Amino acid sequence: MIELGPSEDAGSYIEELMELTAQSLSCLEIKDHFNIIKEIGRGKYGRVLLVTHRCRGTPMALKVLPKSSTKLKGFLREYCISLRLSTHPCIVGLFGIAFQSDEHYGFAQELVVGRDLFAIIKPRVGISERVVKRCAVQIASALEFIHCLGLVHRDIKPENVLLLDTQCRHVKLADFGLTQKCGTLIRFISNTLPYMAPELCAMVPEAGEENPKAPPLSIGPSLDTWAFGVLLFCILTGFFPWEHCTNADSFYEEFAEWRQDMKTTEIPSQWKRFTPACMEMFAKLLALEPNDRSTASVVKQYVGKDWLRQIHPNGLVGENGEVNDTEQPMP
Repeated sequence: MIELGPSEDAGSYIEELMELTAQSLSCLEIKDHFNIIKEIGRGKYGRVLLVTHRCRGTPMALKVLPKSSTKLKGFLREYCISLRLSTHPCIVGLFGIAFQSDEHYGFAQELVVGRDLFAIIKPRVGISERVVKRCAVQIASALEFIHCLGLVHRDIKPENVLLLDTQCRHVKLADFGLTQKCGTLIRFISNTLPYMAPELCAMVPEAGEENPKAPPLSIGPSLDTWAFGVLLFCILTGFFPWEHCTNADSFYEEFAEWRQDMKTTEIPSQWKRFTPACMEMFAKLLALEPNDRSTASVVKQYVGKDWLRQIHPNGLVGENGEVNDTEQPMP
């Protein structure tokens, strides 16, 4: 459970949109207005249904959240943030349909017919570098848009990147259930995930304690930047770099030691597959201090360089990570 402190910017566009949506929220039963074809997604907080609108005939992805475990304010926040962000080409679109039934809250999203990014990752192998770069540039563009609006996604992971094709020529970022405004306070979290930044992992109370030793964390874009860096590692390799960013995780500790002294400390073994140019990029995305992290858009500076060490017809990739003459540009 995450406890969120009150936002300081109560008069923002999102807050105003939430108030207006609450006043005009339609009451309807799902089966009266939509033909349910099948369930296409299920998560901790709700389900996503493939439906067609009974009047329009339009196929849609209907996200439904049970009232028994969803507060109205939380639903309104997710819907209004999703609606605000849906104009970006690399973010899932919305139809502007929000409603409540006797048992659920719901809203209609653009139907993305395809799999998510996680589904195409080959375990211990990953995805081809060329495809990863296509995906990375689009996710970075979506994050840049989100952050420019003063928001933080807070749940960047492959499962939340939807594919319109298997080669990642067009991907869309989804699921804004955890998205909050910059400056929102996190007082504690109950567990950690591999994508969470070290300052967020520090918000887990120690065994037997109610509160963490760290003070409340004011969230910012750097949380997404860290998660984005971990996501890139995962899709390039097919495995996580660590389980959680704490002293108890030896893989993270080894990386942290290298990151603190990159000139004299040997690169950790699981990172040696990357070129020096790629490691420079990772160092910027995965800086240990939030204020030292670059923005997600820094990846655009590195798409013209090799990320993985590999053998080309004319030999090994250069030490500076530059693309060889035989490499074709990304379409």
